[in-house]
Amino acid sequence: MLNAVPLPAVLTLAAALFCIGLFGALSRRNLIGVLMGVELMLNAVNINLIAFWRYFEPRYITGQTFAIFIIAVAAAEAAVGLAMVIAVYRHYVSVNADEVDRLRG
Repeated sequence: MLNAVPLPAVLTLAAALFCIGLFGALSRRNLIGVLMGVELMLNAVNINLIAFWRYFEPRYITGQTFAIFIIAVAAAEAAVGLAMVIAVYRHYVSVNADEVDRLRG
């Protein structure tokens, strides 16, 4: 661990990635852009989990287990989210979040 990247640098990278994802999820009007922002935030959480696992308890596999669980949740979220975007597009003929302002049409 002598040549390893220091923990504050990894946490700073993860925080920056999370902030970029949060900004992307909150500022985009396109629903696919919102999904991409959420994926960035989940990847930042994965970086945090792996960094804390590596620096505090490398003997156990808890960090890796949680990261794999989050990857599975992100894959399910992407599949369900894209299915919802396709359904919204078929109904409203737009993926702009501002135009989809009601649940019934």
